[in-house]
Amino acid sequence: MQFFLLQASAVNDAGNYLPIALQLFFAIGLVSLVIFGSDALGPKRKTGDKLQNFESGIEIKGNARQPMAIKYFLVAILFVLFDVEVIFFYPYAVNFRELGWHGFMAVLLFVGLFLTGFIYIFKKGALKWEE
Repeated sequence: MQFFLLQASAVNDAGNYLPIALQLFFAIGLVSLVIFGSDALGPKRKTGDKLQNFESGIEIKGNARQPMAIKYFLVAILFVLFDVEVIFFYPYAVNFRELGWHGFMAVLLFVGLFLTGFIYIFKKGALKWEE
């Protein structure tokens, strides 16, 4: 009986984590060495062209901080919202036989709420572009 207790405590010894700690230490050291080494050894020629903002090769025109229509953000947020809701159909599709009628009723309720939200945003005019 004592033999099993001693063996179980030796499995969770802190020394077992030493290889993980060494690997983490060397990984952080290598990343630091590469970042600071490239900064120290790399060229440092700062010209006006290099310090200017890069706009994909297009000449800079005006200020980038102009107001933008909220419709773009609203459509993007609605897309993410409804896209994430569709992800919840996957567990039902995988386990629909095990869930039975209770699962089917839950999915019908979910689809009903989903459609209610869609009708609400449609009636509110959130998807109308022309005004």
